[in-house]
Formats: sequence, structure tokens, C-alpha cells
Amino acid sequence: MPAARVEYVAPWWVAWLHSVPHLGLRLQPVDSTFNPRDESYRESLLFLGLVAAICLGLNLIVLAAYVVCVCCCRQDEAVQTKQRNSCCVTWTAVVAGLVCCAAVGVGFYGNSETNDGVYQLIYSLDNANHTFSGIDELVSGTTQKMKVDLEQHLARLSEIFAARGDYIQTLKFVQQMAGNVIVQLSGLPVWREVTVELTELADQTGYVEYYRWLSYLLLFILDLVICLVTCLGLARRSRCLLVSMLCCGVLGLFLSWTSLAADSAAAVGTSDFCSAPDTFILNITEGQIRTEVTRYYLDCTQSGSSPFQQALTIFQRSLTTMQIQVAGLLQFAVPLFPTAEKDLLRIQLLLNSSESSLHQLTAMLDCRGLHKDYLDALAGICYDGIEGLLYLGLFSLLAALAFSTMICAGPRAWKHFTTRDRDYDDIDSDDPFNPQARRIATHNPPRGQLRSFCSYSSGLGSQTSLQPPAQTISNAPVSEYMNQAMLFGGNPRYENVPLIGRGSPPPTYSPSMRATYLSVADEHLRHYGNEFPA
Repeated sequence: MPAARVEYVAPWWVAWLHSVPHLGLRLQPVDSTFNPRDESYRESLLFLGLVAAICLGLNLIVLAAYVVCVCCCRQDEAVQTKQRNSCCVTWTAVVAGLVCCAAVGVGFYGNSETNDGVYQLIYSLDNANHTFSGIDELVSGTTQKMKVDLEQHLARLSEIFAARGDYIQTLKFVQQMAGNVIVQLSGLPVWREVTVELTELADQTGYVEYYRWLSYLLLFILDLVICLVTCLGLARRSRCLLVSMLCCGVLGLFLSWTSLAADSAAAVGTSDFCSAPDTFILNITEGQIRTEVTRYYLDCTQSGSSPFQQALTIFQRSLTTMQIQVAGLLQFAVPLFPTAEKDLLRIQLLLNSSESSLHQLTAMLDCRGLHKDYLDALAGICYDGIEGLLYLGLFSLLAALAFSTMICAGPRAWKHFTTRDRDYDDIDSDDPFNPQARRIATHNPPRGQLRSFCSYSSGLGSQTSLQPPAQTISNAPVSEYMNQAMLFGGNPRYENVPLIGRGSPPPTYSPSMRATYLSVADEHLRHYGNEFPA
């Protein structure tokens, strides 16, 4: 028969994480043996979280110093420098967004791996729980049959066989064998307390894992939303979105370092357990289960003998002896005492049922089933679980890097927006090419009167006697305005004529500005055409 045990080999990351120095809050060395009940050991895990908090503080200090330097330094106003700064900000934001998206992808994988490992642990605990509860049910059911049901039938048979001393001796011998079975069953371990503890552990683990998985999922969504806000703020050059991006970036940075602290403590603590799981289980079961029983299930070697073998052998022999005695009574006593047949048949059925329970109990007490559940639990928590925690730690580092880059790009983008708006403010507000004037025009109502900048001369009138009247806005074809030359003898003279009177506004004009310019030209044509007919 091949060996039933499949050797557990801890992965390399367990040894690596287990070798991390364990220090207390007073920086004194702490034993790295997994012992969550020890206060000093819990402090060593808390110290890892404090290290992450210190890193967060240093990160914020560096970012604050960088922001102050950017805000205080002078910015070159040259066009090439501004274009280079704008390009630098854009590429910095793009790189930060790509790093953040990569971090979220790594985080999704790590979160899924950790979740799979934890639920494999819960599944193994449930299987072990089912085995332990099945053993207790078989033991209690068989004991009930031997103590109550068998005793009742033997009491009635004693009354029936009262005149036959040899039959009474046989019944007493059967009762003695039943007592042996009860004694052997009482020597088996009772798993009721273990079952309660495993059930509580599985429930608590599932509860914590659900909210852990959900928290990371919400954190991933938050990171993606911050990236989206950053892209919108830079694309639309919105200061409001830029401020929101900076605030969300600081929040994301804080959450990233917090998650890194939790992942580090959980990974190191789990690795301490996975480095020597047998030792921890032997320590926590001491006083509840015999050491040889615990060793039997943890080792499950071919050469190792079962601590239940003697009890099960006595159980089997006692049942066989009772079955032989009851069969003899059925053969010899029933012809003399027909009323005893019913009780003897029920005793025989009870013994057959007890024998079936014995076979089930032998299979459940065998170490191979529970040892397999033990190895599955170790594989889930020590392989998938810790591996997922490492990926989540990588996600936290990448997210912190991305948010730090975004925060660094924020002040430069703000300064670039301010310089751009200041350059627009230096241009004349009436200049139609000034985008600032376009924004003002959208908020201020159009003027009722527009002063014409066109002066003209003609042989039919004086150059200074004519004053252009108030004009209204209308839409007229450009071709009509070009016929002004015929109104003034075919020789108009223009002085400082803007693009209004030429009927050809620049192609960059908006539709509203084009309509305004063409309406002014049309008003000139209609007004002066009526005053100076051809």
C-alpha cells in the first residue's frame, strides 16, 4: 500500500516573508513563531503597519516640498518653454494613468487569488467539520443502541428465559459484550468542541474575507475614477477638476499605504504560520485532544499506527461474538419459546446496524481523509492566499507611485493654466481672436449700437459731412455689399478698414461673430444706398 501522506512543502515566499525581522514597538527582537495569543508577537505585526505609516509620512513630506518648489520657482515665459512644460505635464499624466491602470489590473488578480485561497481554506474546514460531526453522531448513535435499545430487549428476554439458566447466561454474556463496546466507544475522542471552534473559525473567516474583497473592489473603482477625473481635468483645462484630482490623489495615496500596511502584516503573519503549521496546531489542541491523535492526523504516515486501532478491534470482536450468541438463541431457543423470536430478531438487526456503523466509523477515523483536508487548507492559505497578498502589496506600491506622480503634475498643470489665461488677458478685449473675449461675449448681451470704422469719399458728397448712423444687426449677402463701388462713382477709398467691410471674415470666426460682421456690412449698404441713390 503506498504512502497516504502527500508532503507539504512551503513555497519560497513563505521562507522569505518568515525571515523578515520581527520587532516590537520598543524595537526589541520578537520570536517569529506564529502565536497570535502572544502580545509581543501581535506588536511585531503592528510594527510593520507603523513602518508603512512612516513611509506615508515621508512620501507626503517629499510631495509637499516638491509642490512648494514648483510654486515658488519662476517660469520661463518663452513659447518653446511653455510648450515643453505643457507636453511634460501631459506625458506625466499619461504615464501616471497607465501605471494606475496597471496597478488596478495587478490588484484584481491578487484580490481574486487571495479570495480563492481563503475560500479553499473555508471549504476544507467545512469538510473536516463534516467528518468530525459524523464521527460524533456514529459514536453517540451506537452507544444509544447498546445502552438503551439492547438493554430493553435483553430485559424482556430475561423474563421469557427465566426458567432456563443456560439461556440467561447467554444473555448476560451478550450484555457484557455490549458493555465492552460502550467502553471502547467512550475512549474515542469527542470532537464536539473542535467542531464548534472550526465552525466559528469558518464563519468569521468568510465574514472578514467578504468585506476584505469588497473593500479592495471599491478601492480599485476609486482609483479608476481618480484617473478619469485627472484626464478630464487636463483635457478640459478645468481648475475645479484639477483641485478635485489633487484631493482625491492624496486620499488614494493614503488608502494605498494603508492597504500596504494591512497586506504586509497579513502576509508576514500567515507566512509565520505556514512555515511550521504542525507546531501551531499541536499547541492549540493541547489539552483538548491527545497528542498522539493530533500527530496521527498531521503526519498520516504508512508506518504510523492508528491510536484507534485497538478500540475498533475490540468493537469488531464484541459485535461478532454477540451476533454468534444471538444466532444460537434463534436456532435453539425460539422453538421452545416462540415469543422470544421477535426480540431476538430485533437484537440481530440492531447488531447488523452497529456493524455498518463500525465500518463507517473506521473509514472516518482513518487519517487520509482529514489529512487531505489539512493539506488543501494549507495549499489554499499558503500558496494562493499569500501569493494574492503579495500581488495586492505590489498594487499598493504602484498605486502610491501613480498618485504621487499625479500630485506632482497637478501644480505644474495649474501654473500652465494660469500662464495661458494671463497671456489671453494681455490681448485687447475687443480682439476677435482672443478666446477670453469669446467667453466674455457669451456672458454679456450684445451691444445695441456698433460704431463703424469705415470712412469713405466720393465725388457726390463731402468726406466729413457724413456721419454713420446707428446700425442694427441683420443678415445680408456679401455680394450686395461689394456693390458699394457703384454708389460712390466706382472709386471708394478705405481708411483703416477692418475685416468687417470686406465680407470675408477669417475662417476661425465662430458662426455668431460671422453673422455680426456681415450684418454690419449689410446695414452700411442699405442705409447709404437710400441716402445716395445712383
